[in-house]
Amino acid sequence: MYVKGNYLYKELAIIAPTASGKTALSIKLAHKLNAVILSLDSLAVYKKIDIASAKPTVVERDGIKHFGIDCIYPNEVFDVIEFYEEYKKAKQYAIAHEKNLIIVGGTGFYLKSLCDGLSSTPYITDETKVKVQEELQDIEKLYKKLYTLDSTYMKKIASTDRYRIEKAAQLYFETKLTPSLYFAQNKPEPIINNLDIYEIETDVEVLRERIKKRTQMMLKDGIIDEVIALEKEYTRAPNSMGSIGIVETLDYLDSKINKKELEELISIHTAQLAKRQRTFNKSQFTNVKKESLEKIEKIILSQ
Repeated sequence: MYVKGNYLYKELAIIAPTASGKTALSIKLAHKLNAVILSLDSLAVYKKIDIASAKPTVVERDGIKHFGIDCIYPNEVFDVIEFYEEYKKAKQYAIAHEKNLIIVGGTGFYLKSLCDGLSSTPYITDETKVKVQEELQDIEKLYKKLYTLDSTYMKKIASTDRYRIEKAAQLYFETKLTPSLYFAQNKPEPIINNLDIYEIETDVEVLRERIKKRTQMMLKDGIIDEVIALEKEYTRAPNSMGSIGIVETLDYLDSKINKKELEELISIHTAQLAKRQRTFNKSQFTNVKKESLEKIEKIILSQ
């Protein structure tokens, strides 16, 4: 808690599946609560991925300062460590300008990491970095080696995920401990305590209709041209190019599907994502105040 005169810093979180209306609600609340916004969206962090991410435009942000949007380029890596840095920047900015902070989005894993905390990582020497780069020359062999040592940890990492394999290898070669053992010995401390979390509840059929309409708007706004430009500049190699909306559009550009199928598949895959988000939120967050979009604003303002 931070107190300065009559100013008492506050932060709250709004979670909900994609296309539930949380972005517009957060901007509306930010005006009323004198707040800045930290986005919980794993795709909105990328510059130039605007339509596929459905991030709010500059006009839609309506003068509200946003963090967690347009942080890196599509060929760069963003993970929970970078998200934590964004949270620190957002909080520091809010306090410096005597504002509050609204954390909002569908990537519940990022919020969970703030509530549960992050384990401290060791300093990686140059010697270890060089050794890992040598090992990465045969990434398949390195992955198998790490998997044999710590299958519990490595099964969460794809065998082609060079960034996370590199981090796991650095941790092992530096500490001589498997990642699972290291993190068991270095338990995380919560970064946020007693956070008020609000969840927007939306009927499944209503949400599907909202997703369908949003998909139609994406196509109208030019998602195909956006993906063409992204592929030309970054190729299909970056992880970001495997995101919903982008991967289906690439299939369309490869003539694997027609435009009607493109719209249908984006809608279907987005609805599947929304289901996974609901399941994650239900299993990971407790003491959440749940209400419909129409009622949740009043509940938040009354606290």
